Amino acid sequence: MAAGSRGKYKTKHYYTILDYIKSKPTKHYTAAEIDAAFSGKDKNIGTATVYRNLERMVEEGILTKYYIDKDSAAYYQYLDPESHAPKGTCYHLRCEVCGKLVHLHCKEVDEFKDHMLREHSFHLDPMRTVFYGICDECAGIKKIQIV
Repeated sequence: MAAGSRGKYKTKHYYTILDYIKSKPTKHYTAAEIDAAFSGKDKNIGTATVYRNLERMVEEGILTKYYIDKDSAAYYQYLDPESHAPKGTCYHLRCEVCGKLVHLHCKEVDEFKDHMLREHSFHLDPMRTVFYGICDECAGIKKIQIV
């Protein structure tokens, strides 16, 4: 292996992890969830390998990594060039009942971001902006009236 190319080789584990994440491109994963998916399976991918490859994919721009709050684990999501928002923009909705995380990209949110800067001199961080509320499914189950 040539000097400087160490660590650039992509292993079958790298592609196995990437294929798993790409199979549900709108899902957000923690490293622990991905590790659990391969734990005890015939693929035999170790925890360190999962973490190392996730970080590499983030560095390569294949995945985005973000934290919902200071107490949560990091979440990873595939950056599908066909359907994902432009790099650097990744708003989310989080259900306070079930914890579901939904990717959000629409021009109204971008307009709100521009408004916050223009009118309030405040820069929103789209990679860390999460809107909290209750998803339709939980609102129906809990019979919660949303006002």
